Amino acid sequence: MRFASLGSGSRGNGTLVQWQEQLLLIDCGFTIRDVERRMQRLQSHPAAITAILVTHEHGDHLKGVAPLARKYNLPVYMTPGTFHSKSLGDLPRLQLIEGYQSLQFDDLQVQPVAVPHDAREPAQFLFSAGGKTLGVLTDLGTISPHVEAHFGNCDALLLEANHDPHMLASGPYPPSLKRRVGGAWGHLSNEQAAGFLARVDLQRLRHLVIGHISQQNNCLERARATLEQVVAEVPNVYYACQDEGFDWVQI
Repeated sequence: MRFASLGSGSRGNGTLVQWQEQLLLIDCGFTIRDVERRMQRLQSHPAAITAILVTHEHGDHLKGVAPLARKYNLPVYMTPGTFHSKSLGDLPRLQLIEGYQSLQFDDLQVQPVAVPHDAREPAQFLFSAGGKTLGVLTDLGTISPHVEAHFGNCDALLLEANHDPHMLASGPYPPSLKRRVGGAWGHLSNEQAAGFLARVDLQRLRHLVIGHISQQNNCLERARATLEQVVAEVPNVYYACQDEGFDWVQI
């Protein structure tokens, strides 16, 4: 199994997960042309996508889903709450995820997980195949016990470290948006991400990607400074960016 990012941040998100002939795209916050260009960089193409999985309805994750699905006739999986929260037009092969039931793509298993985020029915995902587990965990304001139980034992993990609390507090966002981002249903701070990693058994974790780093309320230097001691035991640590995402990581 391997995974890569088309881009990670508030201006657009998309993550690819590949196992044998299965190629899944998690979210699409980019135009069709941008997706095609970003996938070409990863030596892939939208026509090869098996299905699109959607985490929630915010534009940086959803806005490109319907156009891409229509152009390439792709199945789209999302919760009923996500589907009913937006008018998406015709989705040719819509599949609703009822009750966070697991999904199967040949022998690649996908487990949706409920997370605390200010969306109608958000989900993050675990991918299991070949004895390996990948977790994709962004867009949540709190590491709940439910989340920790599901994502605490991965071989590879894409984890949000969205903001630095001091930069958020002194930054340009209006007070209501600062409260939303920093609240229990918003986004994880560097410290929250570090706290989660400090509580889990890192012996199994071989690949860690820190993503969804805010360009206004965080910076790579602060994220690294907060996380570096906690992740010292992890063999491979990467930091995703908005423009380039990250290249294929083989698990």
